[in-house]
Amino acid sequence: MGGTIDGTEGILIHDTARIAVYDDLLSAPRVVDIQPQGVLEFIEAIAATSYEFSRQQGGSLPYTVIREITENFIHAGFLECTVSILDRGDTLRFADQGPGISKKDLVLQPGVSSATRRMKDYIRGVGSGFPIVREYLASSHGSLSIEDNAEEGVVVTITVSGTDTGEAEPAATPKPVFLTPSSSELAPGAEAVAPARAPTPGAAQAGEAQASDLELSAREEQALLLLNEHGMLGPVDLAVFLAVSAPTATRLLQKLEQLGMVESTQLKKRILSNVGMAYVQELLVSGSLH
Repeated sequence: MGGTIDGTEGILIHDTARIAVYDDLLSAPRVVDIQPQGVLEFIEAIAATSYEFSRQQGGSLPYTVIREITENFIHAGFLECTVSILDRGDTLRFADQGPGISKKDLVLQPGVSSATRRMKDYIRGVGSGFPIVREYLASSHGSLSIEDNAEEGVVVTITVSGTDTGEAEPAATPKPVFLTPSSSELAPGAEAVAPARAPTPGAAQAGEAQASDLELSAREEQALLLLNEHGMLGPVDLAVFLAVSAPTATRLLQKLEQLGMVESTQLKKRILSNVGMAYVQELLVSGSLH
């Protein structure tokens, strides 16, 4: 059984999701499993891990866009979720073996949604996901395609930076629109995710220049390296890895966030920002660890 959301069950996802990272198409991909867990945690883990691997490959898709597509796995009951990362991170393909989407053109219209009351405990469910993604990609010379899977389910492919894996959508307006859940749509104690900004030409270089100007302690650098390795960590996780108290780890993450090195997620955990990833890259290339 996958992760039925309509019944009395559905609090936990029972299937494993897979992230496949293709360095090229001449060799087998690296595969990472996302283990079964709670619905919101499962969505967050898939989105954050996909985002991290995409960025490591050099991709420029924002976390917000990746999360919007990841949330659609809920409509498939999370059956056989697979995310393939291609084209050096600029193409992500989301596949499942759920009931599929029969009216593919219709779901691109704002306000069209098949979300049930139970699903709306975890996602907005107002039909904004695909329109948001299409709007961003149209303004970024990218494309969005929605196709049937080989047997059952659907395959959604998003791509940017001129890499074309599907028919590009017409650019109706240059302004991307991002929505964040209202407080009533978040799990208790969760906070809204700030929309990720689309990178502009030279943004990576600017991020690297900003990162090189920062002076961090050995512990702060170690925290960044741990985030790079694990993708997403909270204060308790970091406290265990660093052998420090939870309040100390919290203050460390807060400082890194103030410096723009990390970003908060909906589960109050942190992921590396563009600046943080640039800083880690400098550390790894130069070997200048404290």
